Amino acid sequence: MFSDFVQSDSYSTGHPAYYDPVMILKWKTHLPDLVFILIALAAGGLSAIAVMKGMPFYEQLAKPPLTPPSAVFPIAWSILYLLMGIGAARVWKAHAPRRGTAIAVFGVQLVINALWSVWFFALQALLFAFVWLIALILAIALMIRVFSGIDRPAAWMQVPYLLWCCFAAYLNFGIWILNR
Repeated sequence: MFSDFVQSDSYSTGHPAYYDPVMILKWKTHLPDLVFILIALAAGGLSAIAVMKGMPFYEQLAKPPLTPPSAVFPIAWSILYLLMGIGAARVWKAHAPRRGTAIAVFGVQLVINALWSVWFFALQALLFAFVWLIALILAIALMIRVFSGIDRPAAWMQVPYLLWCCFAAYLNFGIWILNR
């Protein structure tokens, strides 16, 4: 049956008629990784649109101490979105009973995350963005808790994200105080 699809010399010649079931299984195994990473990066890309729109506004604001240069943010967020996607994929592949709940929490926090950029940069609602960021921090903490019951490494991958958002809350609050 399988031999109908494989030519005996195709593997050695590299002919495209050879179908390697091991390679197909490897692809299927890593597909969730790719999908969840792309979902997380897409949320980041949508956020970047709001950030770009509001960047002239942001550059003119008084900022609190410890504010990193603007170039640091896309690097940090890219790493965090990768970790979010990898963590969600690990949870998905665990086939645990609460997997659906964990992925729903992941999705909700991702939407909250994307909307923060709209409130802060596009709409320049600094205080509302701060309150929204507190909601994001709580959603991340919930995600870590739910992930930890399914896959501990996936939960630990979200800790830098939680810490970065706590730092972002400090920056957001400081910017609001300094610019009201």
